[in-house]
Amino acid sequence: MLHVNNLTYRIAGRVLFDNATIAIPDGARVGLVGQNGAGKTTLFHLITGALHADEGSVSVRKGARIGQVAQEAPGDPQTLLDFVLAADTEREALLAEAETAHDAHRIAEIQLRLSDIDAHAAPARAATILNGLGFDTAAQAKPCSDYSGGWRMRVALAAVLFAEPDLLLLDEPTNYLDLEGVMWLEAYLARYPHTIVVISHDRDLLNGAVNTIVHLHKRKLTAYRGGYDQFERKRREQQALDLKLKKKQDAARRHMQAFVDRFRYKASKARQAQSRIKMLEKMEPIVALVDDQVRPFHLPNPGKRMAPPIVQMTEASVGYEPGKPVLRDLTLRIDDDDRIGLLGANGNGKSTLAKLISGRLTTDSGRMKPLHKLQISYFAQHQLDELNPGDSAYDHVRALMPDATIAQVRSRTAQMGFGADKADTPAEKLSGGEKARLQLGIATFNGPHLIILDEPTNHLDADSREALVDALNTYEGAVIIISHDRHLLERTVDRLWLVDGGTVAPYEGDLDDYRRFLLNLRKAGGDRPTATKTVSEPTISAAARRRETAKKRESLAPMRRDIEALEAEIAQLDTDIASYDRTLADPDVFSKDPANGAAIAKSRADAVARREEAEHRWLMLSDTLEQALAEIAG
Repeated sequence: MLHVNNLTYRIAGRVLFDNATIAIPDGARVGLVGQNGAGKTTLFHLITGALHADEGSVSVRKGARIGQVAQEAPGDPQTLLDFVLAADTEREALLAEAETAHDAHRIAEIQLRLSDIDAHAAPARAATILNGLGFDTAAQAKPCSDYSGGWRMRVALAAVLFAEPDLLLLDEPTNYLDLEGVMWLEAYLARYPHTIVVISHDRDLLNGAVNTIVHLHKRKLTAYRGGYDQFERKRREQQALDLKLKKKQDAARRHMQAFVDRFRYKASKARQAQSRIKMLEKMEPIVALVDDQVRPFHLPNPGKRMAPPIVQMTEASVGYEPGKPVLRDLTLRIDDDDRIGLLGANGNGKSTLAKLISGRLTTDSGRMKPLHKLQISYFAQHQLDELNPGDSAYDHVRALMPDATIAQVRSRTAQMGFGADKADTPAEKLSGGEKARLQLGIATFNGPHLIILDEPTNHLDADSREALVDALNTYEGAVIIISHDRHLLERTVDRLWLVDGGTVAPYEGDLDDYRRFLLNLRKAGGDRPTATKTVSEPTISAAARRRETAKKRESLAPMRRDIEALEAEIAQLDTDIASYDRTLADPDVFSKDPANGAAIAKSRADAVARREEAEHRWLMLSDTLEQALAEIAG
């Protein structure tokens, strides 16, 4: 179906593909992965012909129809259903011709072809796709112009799915879907009858919908059979093998170099030394790591824990207009160590609840009582527009630390993931993922007691999402997450709340229960789940599992504190050792006072020994904590 042969492509002098080759057969379902900026979207442009290779070729099977989501979301007065039906251009043309054709032979041909493509069932199929993406029957009859940009992009996605091209190209299709839409799309793509290439950082989508992963890395394309988990395992195995070989090679190089350094000028050994010099020159260095380093996220812990509940709601209602509540009868509590995931379709009120808890909205009736001095941080994707485009990460942090030294500001900026290479880059030139990292760092700067995250992963690649998971699992405060990323929710939350039917209530199932529930309802044409509905036997154990997970995470708090104390001790010892070194660097220290010089040298040796011991304990505890978190995450 698709052949990429010795592809080389440059943009603005930067090489994105260097002699890259891959072949994708008919019927393959491919996930295209790689770090942001690697060139995945550029490859799509090369496939469609919007761009042309500098060298090599990109070819698609002759006569194959290529489909991708339109860049411009539909905004005309056509109804949603009519817009989707119009995506099948052959059906539209045949139906139009059937209205005007007079030749009996041609009319017969048209009707036969309409029968072959199952044209009469098309409205039902289009309605099913729209329903799966969140549009009920009433919504499908409304004009596209009634909807905002995100919802229109769903309509554009529905249209390309309905058209069923031979090669379907999808670029981050989950970015404008809610969790329910993502679950439906995953199931739909798993049954897609033709070839798919999807760019996505959603691990669950890539595990459930594709059978091949193509990794774009270091300007090459490499195919792996299976889903994302299999790819990740094979990649890590290769990294371990490369690292093992590198260590072995480094040892051999050191041994040969030592021989050369010792004997190259000794006549009896000169020939052997020259031989080893030639071997060193021919020895190709092995790259230590396959991936570029992904900087961790840092979420400062709250300075002082508060007694639960930190937020208490009693029969509260909230909305944007007086007398028109979006959510009502809210009787909920949030504890200081809660990890809550919000479920429910877009438009049901998840963001409204987040704004109420964060103080951006107030109750119309009832009561919401947060603890006095409770610090809450709120992060949403639209906040990326709040960054000053001309200011760098350093400038944004400086505004939060007006009295700090330059070194202190740069240290805090680096802690947020912006080292010397990025700290002074204007925000307008940062990638979407870098902007999200900066805004999250700003939002959580002062160590809040509660962090509310509304779709935090939209601009993050898979490795950065994993870094966010690690940060959330290390953070000691409470967390509320709205996300379509099932992997993020499964790895970080202990409780689920369902926002539906104008209210919010605990959902006692897990995400697998929720997925099965939704898909079964849609197959049966039933209603969406509501917050008052309960799920029986399997969900009771799911709730128990989440409570047990919360207890396990809480039990790790002393270990985290020990690790932080060791980090502080190591930093202080580094400062002490540096001070001793400066003193001992004075050539007069021993001549003027030999006893004092000896005492300083001994103090330095003691500090080095204590640092080695502290570092050893830090490594042991960090490894234990990492293993414990991995077990908790399952």
